[in-house]
Amino acid sequence: MKLSKEKKKMKYKLTKKLIKRLYVSLVTFSFSLFLLLIIFLELHGLTDPTDNFLYNTSMFIWNNKFVAFVLTWGLGVLIIFIFCWIETLKYLDEIILATKDIYTVDEKIIELPEELNDVEKDMNLIKTNLKRSQENAKEAEQRKNDLVVYLAHDLKTPLTSIIGYLTLLRDEIQISEEQRERYLSISLGKAKRLEDLINEFFEITRFNFTTLTLDLNSVNLTRMIEQNVYEFKPIFLEKGLNCTISVAPDIMIKCDVDKLQRVLDNLLRNAVNYSFSGTTIEISVIQNNDGVKLKVLNHGNTIAKEKLSRIFEQFYRLDAARITQNGGAGLGLAISKEIVELHGGTISAFSENETIIFEVAIPAL
Repeated sequence: MKLSKEKKKMKYKLTKKLIKRLYVSLVTFSFSLFLLLIIFLELHGLTDPTDNFLYNTSMFIWNNKFVAFVLTWGLGVLIIFIFCWIETLKYLDEIILATKDIYTVDEKIIELPEELNDVEKDMNLIKTNLKRSQENAKEAEQRKNDLVVYLAHDLKTPLTSIIGYLTLLRDEIQISEEQRERYLSISLGKAKRLEDLINEFFEITRFNFTTLTLDLNSVNLTRMIEQNVYEFKPIFLEKGLNCTISVAPDIMIKCDVDKLQRVLDNLLRNAVNYSFSGTTIEISVIQNNDGVKLKVLNHGNTIAKEKLSRIFEQFYRLDAARITQNGGAGLGLAISKEIVELHGGTISAFSENETIIFEVAIPAL
């Protein structure tokens, strides 16, 4: 694979600096030696013949001036090359030592010689990103562990209720049909809640081991949304919510149908969980040449900006205390983000004045 121009420029920047230094050293040395030669030629004619040592030395150099110049120049060039090679090895040692500091999670900044400024910046950037990734992974793991503890504890509540009501049905000899129906209804509701919690466990364990891939097909987005809303009607009625759809008929898009349905399901479920009772959830779709933009709006408590920026993180919940009431392991939005981005799209969230909006943009494929 060919390197981009920018990568090539970064790759050879240090090499160019070292070659430039070597070139400048060689030119400076050669020029200095040439000046010394000129000075020697001037002084040679002024040498006193009566000073045997100085005169004989001067004559010897004069008679062998070419050889003397070549030997002197060659020795100087060799010394310069050795010096530059030693300097290069020192830089290599500095970089090797600095690489050990990259993996130390501390606030210490990597410092290298001035000639290695670009390498220093890159290494500090890598260290910063690595530290941030480690912290994010640690936080995500902690949130995951907390949720497992919460869910394990919550499993006991519906299970205890189911056992209690089934025991009553078994032990009470005379029980009215109305009471029997009530006990069975409560037991069924608790059993469904238990199923939801178990599904949450599967969701948590599966998330880190599943790589999402797309199976693209053409689908009628309008009908998909209408079908999802229809399936949510019992949930809307239970919480006293209304839902309106503003979408042109028969909007066709190319996507992974099952996964996009999962995104719609997650957004609707999130809207239901965090809506005020008696309010309306509004779904709208705008289509243009670039693709489609889906918007889901609901009315609930305004989400703080610091929480809004983390809403798509794994295992992140707006309110951990509401896990029992609303369920959810904080994976729905994280998975939705991954699905949307696999389609080449974006998902974003906004909240103000007790209004929460999720926008999904899917490009035309």
